[in-house]
Amino acid sequence: MKKATPKSRSVTVSDVAREAKVSKATAARVLGGYGAVSDKVHADVMAAAKALDYRPNELARSMTTGKSGIIGVVVGDIENPFFSLAVRGISDAARAAGFNVILANSGEQIEVEKAAVRLLIGKRVDGLIVTPAESRDISHLRDIYRSGRPLALLDRALPDLDVDTVTVDDRDVAMRATRILVEAGHREIAYVTAVDADGGRFRDLTQIYTSSVRERIEGFLAVCHDAGIADPKRHVHLGATSPEETCRIATKLLSPSDRPTAILASDSLIGLEIFKVILALGLSVPKDISLITFHDADWTSVTSPPITVVDQPVYSLGKSVAELLIRRLQGDTRPAERLVLPTSIIERGSVGSPPKRSLETAG
Repeated sequence: MKKATPKSRSVTVSDVAREAKVSKATAARVLGGYGAVSDKVHADVMAAAKALDYRPNELARSMTTGKSGIIGVVVGDIENPFFSLAVRGISDAARAAGFNVILANSGEQIEVEKAAVRLLIGKRVDGLIVTPAESRDISHLRDIYRSGRPLALLDRALPDLDVDTVTVDDRDVAMRATRILVEAGHREIAYVTAVDADGGRFRDLTQIYTSSVRERIEGFLAVCHDAGIADPKRHVHLGATSPEETCRIATKLLSPSDRPTAILASDSLIGLEIFKVILALGLSVPKDISLITFHDADWTSVTSPPITVVDQPVYSLGKSVAELLIRRLQGDTRPAERLVLPTSIIERGSVGSPPKRSLETAG
């Protein structure tokens, strides 16, 4: 073999072809993974590519084959352990099938989500996985669907969009978690969520455009109504969009003497900040406040006491949605599938009876 091409310029397919003593078209077929060549030719071209330290030009390859080998992923908040673990599931499934992943973060903002989708399409991704920030504005997702580029939804369903979707039954599991608190004797139960709305005050479900959040609040309210709790809507607190905002909400919520006796947190980041505020105010779990949070984050099992959690199959959510998308990319044309994965509740030491002062004032 000839001496390797100097590193002052990028190695091209033509360089590899000359090194392997084959035509440029043959080298392109081997390096692009399409077409048929003999085993000897394949071995010669790959040996030449290794000797020259050839790095494929992904854009050029996508223009030649029509495929980039890349899946685009848009999630709500990559700092949230839920999405981090889901993306790990996506990445593992993609890598096993020979795909790479480009990740974008929407920050739960619809305009940022739209921009991310445009960017990924510009990168010629083969398909997209999106966690929709809201259900009222999905024109950009409809455009993906109409273009023929496969689209799958993670964690949040859109009934009006007929694409592969992987979720859990958020309404059911919120009901189960709320029921644990009600059966422990609680009547003053707060629900705290990151979703915000105009005015910042919860009035009804029409304000909530994120499907999973709406279903959780719906489940929470249903159990409260069944338990005879008066006006449970007043216990839904919106806007825990950052650690600072969560701290502000929790401090305001827990400072008065008529504070709630139990809190259901919509994710583990919110749950952690609430737990910090409880301790900072000199209160204790579960003596003064019972606490349940969604997602079995690492911190929930090492606190004192450990926290009762809604254990969602997060890794499986990501892995499953990636597998559905890859199936489409491989030519599957069966009707769209909507997978609903099972959840469980891990009961630990953070739920107890309400403190006596609440029972006395309630009476």
